[in-house]
Amino acid sequence: MSHDFWLSSGYHLLDRTAEGRLGVTEDFIRAYLSRPEMMPPDEACAQERALHAGLLREPLRVVPPAELAALADPDARENFAIFLRLRDLLQQSGSVEAAYCALFRPGAPALPALFIDQMAAVILRGLLEGRDDPFQARAAELFFRVQRSSLRDGAILLADDETVEGLGRTGGFGALGALVAQAGTVLREVEMDILTRENGEAYWARSDRHDMVLDISFTRPGQDAFARVLEAWIGHLLGAEVQVQPVQTIRDERWVWHVGLDAEASTIMNALYQGEDVPEERLKQVLALFRLDFRDPSLMLPRVAGRPVYLGLAQDAAGNVRMKPQNLVVNLPLNTGH
Repeated sequence: MSHDFWLSSGYHLLDRTAEGRLGVTEDFIRAYLSRPEMMPPDEACAQERALHAGLLREPLRVVPPAELAALADPDARENFAIFLRLRDLLQQSGSVEAAYCALFRPGAPALPALFIDQMAAVILRGLLEGRDDPFQARAAELFFRVQRSSLRDGAILLADDETVEGLGRTGGFGALGALVAQAGTVLREVEMDILTRENGEAYWARSDRHDMVLDISFTRPGQDAFARVLEAWIGHLLGAEVQVQPVQTIRDERWVWHVGLDAEASTIMNALYQGEDVPEERLKQVLALFRLDFRDPSLMLPRVAGRPVYLGLAQDAAGNVRMKPQNLVVNLPLNTGH
């Protein structure tokens, strides 16, 4: 049985194109208008209410600049302008995947990181349809949600940062816990479940809560699952079949290419590649390393064809992991003239 998950992603509002991509629908675009920041507040002007209602009826209708300029609230004008940029990009691109890739080309429209993360989430939801592996689904959350790293008994554990923050404020007791915390009462420490083979089935019903911890230590199922999601992401968005395997260190005298999966990893790997001395404490920020090989070397730039590409994932000084999956779209050594 195929499991359903990430119900808030909007995946079920999309179509499938003949090429297997996510086709944009009016209902998918309409869902953005139902977000809290897009709903007209009580004090909204008549023009804002009319614009919102009109777009709900016809999400693809043309909005003249004068209609946008007529909104009294400058925040509302900005919100609707961002929505229209996103809508037009999705409509013109023909699929969510094409729109996502277009965001990282010169001249692309500027969109908040929140929307970019949401697009990544729905793409991954489509990629994982039918795979039924809770480790891969949980590992895929790294692509669009900030994680908080911790060490326990030598294991590298990743928990959802927003969930940790919420539980820290409420002690796991919701609104009541928040009131207790405000009163100055010390709340008991809340334990989050670590995803295991034994409790993996529970992930599906809890997926939108983002409250299960992933162990990404070397040789653990979580790190292998993350590698499989990397393969699927690259294969789907770039059309390149690759093999990704975890490694403990990079021992390669002919190291020719690497991609940091986040800003911290990029900085550290760049320094190592240049032969710089990197302090031990800085090196400890690297949580995982991978070797990526193209199954068809002719897809690579000729000067690096057949050589491995090394990938790194790191935490920042505060222990947060902010993955940038777009790095895999723009920084791999693809032979675009192939």
